[in-house]
This record gives sequence, structure tokens and C-alpha cells, in this order.
Amino acid sequence: MRRRDFILSLGGGVAWPITVRAQQMERVRRVAWLGHGQPGEPSPYLASLRAGLRELGWIEGRNLALSIYWSTGLDSMEAAARELLASDPEVIVAQEYTVLALRSVKTTKPVVFGYSGDPLDVKLVESWNKPGGNFTGMSYLAIELVGKRIELLKEWLPHTRRIAILARPQHPGEQLERRASEAAAEKLGLKLSYFPYTSRSFLPARDLGELEAAFRAVVADGCDALVVFPDSAMYEIADRIARFAIGAKLPSVSGWSSFANKGLLMTYGPNVRELWRSLAGYVDRILRGTPAADLPFQAPTTLYLAINVTTARALHLETPPTLLARADEVIE
Repeated sequence: MRRRDFILSLGGGVAWPITVRAQQMERVRRVAWLGHGQPGEPSPYLASLRAGLRELGWIEGRNLALSIYWSTGLDSMEAAARELLASDPEVIVAQEYTVLALRSVKTTKPVVFGYSGDPLDVKLVESWNKPGGNFTGMSYLAIELVGKRIELLKEWLPHTRRIAILARPQHPGEQLERRASEAAAEKLGLKLSYFPYTSRSFLPARDLGELEAAFRAVVADGCDALVVFPDSAMYEIADRIARFAIGAKLPSVSGWSSFANKGLLMTYGPNVRELWRSLAGYVDRILRGTPAADLPFQAPTTLYLAINVTTARALHLETPPTLLARADEVIE
């Protein structure tokens, strides 16, 4: 071997382990997730967050350590939040009202969250444009869109006179959402009946007695349609709600497309999976040095109409072509 070739081959042999060592020494950033549910069960929201982080170059096991913590109910949220904080993450991502537990334990860590209610109402941020503290994220626009959902029901079913609201009183923002529903119903000349489903668990399938009682009350009230206030706990039992609504011949509407996929007639609201993918951008910016206080609390830029035509057929309803033309998803 010529001396020049030998030197080049030696140089290549030395460069390879240096590259490997550089990769091994890449700084691993620590992010923690606090969600509703229990270990081992899939979460579409966590999966979407992970997908968004990967798209931005954050790879678990290489430059990202993502710790997962779950709360199964209102009584366990604060304990889960304290356990999470003990792991000393750089950024926390909170699903819906687990963020309230992080506020209760007075964390100073940056917190990114998706939320159904109004963050101003529960004093999570100072304003949408200037959060001012260590909390920021995105809204599901539950309060702003509930009136539009009622309008869509009335558009499809103009003979509707009385609407049932099925909601969890424990859900933050539920009172504002209820008032918005009452205002929309009054504007359209509709009567509105409210049926609370009380469950302190985020896994409500464990205790369905009160839900069945709410179902019986809806039927006894003679309602024409059903509006379901969306939250993670209600999503867990959406298939049961859908079966009840079909059996009771009640057209039903909620806020997230996943409810329509589980059998409700129609949904209108943000694409929640895309919302969580977008929140990965906030995590990315905070890890790269932007304070949470400088990241505006945002609303989704696009809304999503889903129609389940299989449910429509089960209810013996003709789907208006105008609604089908506007639908982002038609579920067969």
C-alpha cells in the first residue's frame, strides 16, 4: 500500500468513531407528558404529539427523553403532577384539565397544554396574545363552537324543537359552554334540557350507572336531538353514547371527529389530533430557547366537519347534499 493511501485509510478509520461519539454525546432533552388514562392504553393525543416531535427532529432515545405520566381521575391528578415534577423535565405537556393540577402544585416549568375551556376563565394565562407566565398552548374552541353545532342540527333537522345536552359538570369551562348553548338555542327558538353525567374518573366506563340514568332522563324528557360536550372522559364512552342515541332515535352532535367515528351522527370542531401535532411546535420552540410567556395561546386555524352516514341511515335520515359537500370527512 502506498504511504498516501495508508494515511487516507487511517484517517477514515479514525473519523468514524469520532462521528459515533458525537452522536452519542448529543444532548438529550427531557420532556414529560401528563395525560388522562392509564399506562398501556393507546392515546391518539400522545401519539400525535410524538409524531409532531419526530417531524421536528426530536427522536426518542437519541436527543429526546419523553416521560409519560397518567392520571385516572380528578382525585389522582395532583399526585401524578408531583410525581412528574420529581423527574425534573425541561418542558411539560398537559392534556386538558390535568393542567389544573400543574397550576395547583405551582410549578415554574414551561407547560404546553391543549384545553377545551377558556384559559382566562381559570387564570392559566394573562391573555391569549401574551400568556405572561409559564403556561401556553391551544384551545379546542368548545365554548365558541357549541352554538354552531346546534345550528348544524337545526339546518339538517328543521323540525327539531327540544335538544338534550349531555355533559360532565367537572369539566372546566362546562358552565360557559352551557351558557353558550342556551344562547344559541334561544336564538333558534329551541328548548334546551341539561343532563349532567357526574364522574370523577377519567375512565368512566368503570362506573356507568349515572350515565344510564341520564339516558333514561333524556328519553323521558322527549328530546329531539342530543348535543354531547366533548372531553376526554366522554370520548372514552362515545361508542356507548352513540348506541344509546341510535336506539332512542336521537340525532347527535359533538365536537371532535373521533366522536363521529365512534357512531355519533355529526361532529364539528378542531381536528384534535392535528392540534396535538401542532403543539409539538411549541415544545420545540421552548427547547430551543423561547420562553412560554412569549408564545401566544392559540386557536385552531381550521375546523373539521365529520358526518357519519351509516348512523344517518340507522336513524332513517336523508343526508342533505349541501352538508355532504361541506363535510371534511364522510364516514361510511
